[in-house]
Amino acid sequence: MARRKVEKRIIAPDPVYSNVKVSKFINQVMRKGKKITARKVVYSAFDIVKDKTKKEPLEIFEQALTNAGPLVEVKSKRIGGATYQVPREVREDRRVTLAMRWILLGARSKKGKPMREKLAQELMDAARNEGWAVKKKVDTHRMAEANRAFAHFAW
Repeated sequence: MARRKVEKRIIAPDPVYSNVKVSKFINQVMRKGKKITARKVVYSAFDIVKDKTKKEPLEIFEQALTNAGPLVEVKSKRIGGATYQVPREVREDRRVTLAMRWILLGARSKKGKPMREKLAQELMDAARNEGWAVKKKVDTHRMAEANRAFAHFAW
């Protein structure tokens, strides 16, 4: 059975910052096709970040993605009736996607505030190497380190 390579979709940059990563982030924030609502949430979160840090929100966003993105992860591999957690290096596009996902999950897990405030807080925390997303990255690295003995199964 031959497998076809999946074509990458080209995502247009967002209108305010002209950045493709911000556009992808807006798409991940979006629920039930409400893109305008997602844009409002992300841009107002960026405004909060700008007010609190006095820095460019795009810098904070990029730093947060860098700090929350994992370098290694574990993948299950079945060999001879046993399933091993094999550590693998993470591709750049997957690293960014995981960082965005974890930042959003960290923001959504908080309670009692509007989403824009929770998202701004999580972005600032991730930029400072703190917060839920960075903790998730550290846990992923720890899991990969613990299963380093099975690295020879990666092929």
